[in-house]
Amino acid sequence: MKRSLTAILFVAASASAFAQMSPAGLWKTIDDETKKEKSLVRIKEVNGVFSGTVDKFLDPTTKLDDVCEKCTDERKDKPVLGMTIIRNIKASADDKGIWDGGDILDPNNGKVYKARLKPVDGGKKLEMRGYIGPFYRTQVWLRVE
Repeated sequence: MKRSLTAILFVAASASAFAQMSPAGLWKTIDDETKKEKSLVRIKEVNGVFSGTVDKFLDPTTKLDDVCEKCTDERKDKPVLGMTIIRNIKASADDKGIWDGGDILDPNNGKVYKARLKPVDGGKKLEMRGYIGPFYRTQVWLRVE
């Protein structure tokens, strides 16, 4: 009986740890330049493809009705709150600890970057890298849930 219970607890703990190493969840974004909390982004997975939407603004200077004025795609002049800013991310075929292949939008400047997500620190943090060619920018986001 004790062995069965121990085995069940081990399997449950392993599944929980594995889930935490996924980029899916609610993340607090931290600006890499100012180090200020900016927003909460919810990353969801559907059929192996991840996308992320802006759930809440944390920066008190951001207006709830802000729109993406500088966007050049279908998101132009749409509200940033609720906007999908991460699209088409999938598990990397080369590295099981990285998700990539999609893009991320910076609503402040309207630019779309290729994206790479890497859960670190046991899934408590997410390295979010946006890049164009050899130029990149990395932010570390904190898991909220």
